[in-house]
Amino acid sequence: MPTIERINREKWVEQHDGQAPAACPWYALYTRSHCEQLVYEQLVAKGLHLFLPKLQVWSQRAGVRHRIVVPMFPGYLFLQSLVDSAIYLKVCQARDLVRILGQGWDRLAVVPEEEIHAIYAVLRSKLPIQSHPYLQEGQRVRVRRGLLRGVEGILVGGKANKGRLVLSVELLQQSVAVEVDCCDVEQA
Repeated sequence: MPTIERINREKWVEQHDGQAPAACPWYALYTRSHCEQLVYEQLVAKGLHLFLPKLQVWSQRAGVRHRIVVPMFPGYLFLQSLVDSAIYLKVCQARDLVRILGQGWDRLAVVPEEEIHAIYAVLRSKLPIQSHPYLQEGQRVRVRRGLLRGVEGILVGGKANKGRLVLSVELLQQSVAVEVDCCDVEQA
């Protein structure tokens, strides 16, 4: 029996191997909570090219753990189209769509094509995927678990899943750094 994730992946491949024009930019659509699939289905039915990346996560209900398929980016999906006022109105009429990110139909925020291709490559690889908080180098973070739980500092670059947490004593103008797993930190 095909999984929702595989069906979603196949639909995207089907839509994009026939390639929409390369000049078509990607836009992010923001939906009401848990309405990504509903908005996706409405807009695909209108003939638009959409991408709703999904991943499998563990869920526990009534003490039973099982895997469920959820959107990779909760509340968001992607649209590839040349958007004029008519397309903008067509998209905005979708039930449970909050908005298209940007400053109005003529100044929409474009998602770089490389980022969409990177997401697609990760899905195609079939490697395990998990959500991760969006962290930037230089951002103040707090350790969520482990021996350093509750400690705050500045995140600086490191290796793949590792970063350095810099702890400073401002009065002394001195700092120390400790390596942490980036999955264990969150924005402070």
